[in-house]
Amino acid sequence: MTGSLAPAPKAPGVDSPPASLRIAILGARGIPASYGGFETFAEQLATRLVARGHQVTVYAEGGDRPVADTLYQGVRVRTRRRPRWGAASVLAYDCACLWDARRDYDLVYMLGYGAAWACWWPRVFGVPVWINVDGLEWARSKWGRGARTYLRCMEWMSTKVATRLIADAEAIAQRFRQNYPWGAPTSFVAYGAELVPAEAADPSVLANWGLQAHRYMLVVARPEPENHILEIVQGYLLHGSDWPLVVVGDVSGGTPYQRQLKALASERVRFVGGIYDVAQLQSLRVHAACYLHGHSVGGTNPSLLEALACGNWVIAHDNEFNSEVARDAADYFRTSQQLAACLQDWFHRTHEERQKRAERARQVVQSFYDWEQITDAYESLMYEQCCPSA
Repeated sequence: MTGSLAPAPKAPGVDSPPASLRIAILGARGIPASYGGFETFAEQLATRLVARGHQVTVYAEGGDRPVADTLYQGVRVRTRRRPRWGAASVLAYDCACLWDARRDYDLVYMLGYGAAWACWWPRVFGVPVWINVDGLEWARSKWGRGARTYLRCMEWMSTKVATRLIADAEAIAQRFRQNYPWGAPTSFVAYGAELVPAEAADPSVLANWGLQAHRYMLVVARPEPENHILEIVQGYLLHGSDWPLVVVGDVSGGTPYQRQLKALASERVRFVGGIYDVAQLQSLRVHAACYLHGHSVGGTNPSLLEALACGNWVIAHDNEFNSEVARDAADYFRTSQQLAACLQDWFHRTHEERQKRAERARQVVQSFYDWEQITDAYESLMYEQCCPSA
């Protein structure tokens, strides 16, 4: 395949079919998804847009050798090299993708604002650029002072260079509108999830970790302070349950925070490492007695949506992002003591109450986070951007 896409048809008119748009999605590691939220989002949106007749390219990370473009469910996957520059590698990769995508598209959609300054390149060639601002990236504890300063600058820069900003949580969208009233327009379009019926998750997978269905608590999160895993573990220990708490995430002891977590490991508190097999992770979620969610600086967190889609009883950190997503389908905590009280409350709930909560969780996902509805919203915005006279 060549680097250019075929010319896009003319904008839709009153009596003509919708135009086929040429869209580039950047900022993910590639598809099919095997790592994180941006990758899942890129796959879900791109494949659905292609099914509606659009031409979509998703940029993917590659090694030192050039790789020819490939097709994945009709989506062109275009690989670009990621340099080995330490913390700057992602920035260099994003810049390489932006330079490559500066022409031949109707719209460039960058996931994340780390390379916001380079988003000028497509704009110079008349290509609109959207930036997904994700969450409060600069607030994450993994960044040092220099990186945080840079990311705060890129947040501001994104409001100047983007044609439109996209937030997957209304709370994030409102923050940008209030803090940058003269910047690019900000739209809220939710992240999505697919409902997971209980019968679709194989309970025999639990034997890999010596677990019994509905007799363990679950956390899925990167081991960073803003995800409040330490408070979750402490609250669980305060409660005193003998059911294990299973923490999925790479707690290898490489940071002081991780070492603090590892010191609490026991038969009751099990750190099982990262799990990237979708089927295994679904089984762990579906058969968990309770899902504990501590994220606090992102927008709409995929792990929370996936727990709701599995019908989990969710106890989430009390902040505007989590309450926006889970609504009344979750209990909320701020301290370890409050989490222990929530766990105590869960143990006193009847089977019927737990079933009702599971139904409500799935209802929230179906009503507000359905991928087809989200694709509808994106497609409408894309036509508004690229075919304004239609």
